[in-house]
Amino acid sequence: MTGIFPNFVRSMLVLIATLSFSMVANAADTVNKADPYEMIQEVAQITFDRFAREEAQIKQNPEILKDIVREELMPYIFYQYAGLKVLGNYRKKASKAEIKEFLIAFREYLITSYAQVFTLYNKQEIIFEPEREIGKQKIIMIGVDILEKNDHRINIKFKVRKNTKTNEWQAFDLVAEGISLLDAKTKELRSILAQNGVPKVTEMLVEKSKRKITFKDDVDVDAKIKEQTGT
Repeated sequence: MTGIFPNFVRSMLVLIATLSFSMVANAADTVNKADPYEMIQEVAQITFDRFAREEAQIKQNPEILKDIVREELMPYIFYQYAGLKVLGNYRKKASKAEIKEFLIAFREYLITSYAQVFTLYNKQEIIFEPEREIGKQKIIMIGVDILEKNDHRINIKFKVRKNTKTNEWQAFDLVAEGISLLDAKTKELRSILAQNGVPKVTEMLVEKSKRKITFKDDVDVDAKIKEQTGT
């Protein structure tokens, strides 16, 4: 399990980098959210351009990464769907107010987690898989290759779900080498849910979301990755 964490974290970068949107006023309107393949490729270029423009400021103040994720990525992440899947049957034991507070905390937790992972971004080349027929499918997986400087390819797939009311697609999970980020977080939080209930998990997520974003030069890669993924 430990050996694949470097690939897993780099895979998360694709989710962040390819689904983030530019702060330019009309940028979101130019992206075709009805086509998940086209959406991802369009926003990838927009994101890389923005990251390049703000790289110097980010190095000085890594907290900017939280703003980027919050403002540009989260509108296109179906965090409510992911959060409710994490809760599973435990949602039946919680009030509507508790579930609402959990989802808000879960969203902020994702923002901090993705922002910290974004510190590992090093201008890797992204290669998208060819578009496939979607048909009537509501959930699909889109494959992406991350090309490292040593020509090693890391293949990942992320899941996107179609909102039948708006006909727009949103991402809700990332799968790297057979490991689902959503499943990993579910496993992490379910034991706490079983012992302490939804309010306690919400409290824990709030605290985790307050972590400062930092660039680290330590050589203990496994420890660094585990810290950034919250595992």
